[in-house]
This record gives sequence, structure tokens and C-alpha cells, in this order.
Amino acid sequence: MVVTVGLARLCRSVGRTASSLSVPHQAAAAGLPARTRFISTTPASNLQFKLDERTAHSSLDLFKKNTGIIYRMLGLDPSHVQNNPERFRDWAVVLGDERISGGRHYWEVTVKKSQEFRLGVADAQMSRHDCVGTCNTSWVFGYAQRKWFAMTNNKMVPVTLVGRPERVGLLLDYDAGLLSLVDIEKRQIAHAVKAQFKAPLCPAFGLWDGELLTHSGLEEPEGLK
Repeated sequence: MVVTVGLARLCRSVGRTASSLSVPHQAAAAGLPARTRFISTTPASNLQFKLDERTAHSSLDLFKKNTGIIYRMLGLDPSHVQNNPERFRDWAVVLGDERISGGRHYWEVTVKKSQEFRLGVADAQMSRHDCVGTCNTSWVFGYAQRKWFAMTNNKMVPVTLVGRPERVGLLLDYDAGLLSLVDIEKRQIAHAVKAQFKAPLCPAFGLWDGELLTHSGLEEPEGLK
């Protein structure tokens, strides 16, 4: 069952026509400047990325050489950060600094002291006025009120096969149109989102408390389908 977001603290925007579908795993924006960094799409390529400070909302501090983010409730006065069209101005979101245009790629995220966050991918040109998960150009797995969910285009699907977050994996198969949440302890896919990716994607993160640490350059665990 797909549920429209109704929680006050979650990002909200006007719904658009859905272009993707979230399903349980049973078998296994115009005006932004062009970026030129593209990763290799060969199977042997392990995605390596850092967080792009130019996109980070003013409430997010980057640390550990731009691989982690900390949420600051007050944050910086938006007028005191560099004004550029790549920065998210309304929501606590940051993107990775690599664009993915094909291939199969895996990374992990350590969660520390956070009870509300989102992890996934977004069109590199998504509107900086939207939050990841509220538009049809972003696909995420979120955690709020002690529950996991998959989200795109402002629609939520419950995810029940993964527990309290500590460290999770994300597996993106661009060509197959799949984004999967990986339970690292069980070494299995907990949930997969089916979509039609038509543009370069970036790793995407939303954070409303605590901190997240990203781990890229990893090989995909054996046995994931």
C-alpha cells in the first residue's frame, strides 16, 4: 500500500505523476549549472564519492574530509553561506559529488544518533526547492518514528525487513532501474525500488538529527542479486 506523506516533520511538496514503483524484494531541474564529472560504468569500477559542500543545506556540517554530515538545529544563517544555484535552501539535504550514468554500484552509510534521515539517489539536476523523496527525480529509503520506508514522488511504502539503523548498504543498478536497501548483517536485500532512470544520478542524503558517515569505494557483497 502506498501512503501519502502526512507526518509534520517529513518533507512535503505537491505530488506529481509517479514515474517509478517501490516493491518489496522477493527474489533476490532546470537552471542548474552543468557538471562534467562522470564515473566509469564498467563492472569493475567501485563508486567513490565525497559529499558536495556546494549542495549542502546551511543546517548540515560536513566532516571527515567531506564523507560525513552532522545536523545542526540552528545551523548557519542562509545569508552567510555561499549563494549558488546548487545549494538546497529549504531542506536539510546534500548530494554526493559524483554523477552516475550507468553500471552497478554499492556504498554504505553509518548512522549515529539519528532518528530521522533519508538515503538514496537523486537526479543531479533535481530542483533545490524540493526534498529528496518528495519529487519524481529522487528515490530514497528513509527512517522516521522508528520505522523504515521507501519514498519517491511524495509517496511512501513501508519497509519491514530491516531493523534499527546502525550501518546499511545501498546498491544501485542504473541500467536495470533498481535501487536496493541492503541489510549488511544478513547480507541480503531488504527492499528494492524499481524506477526508470533517464538522467545522471548522485548519491543523496537528508538528515534531521544526529549524523551520518558515508563509505564509498566498496565492493558489492557476494550473493546480492
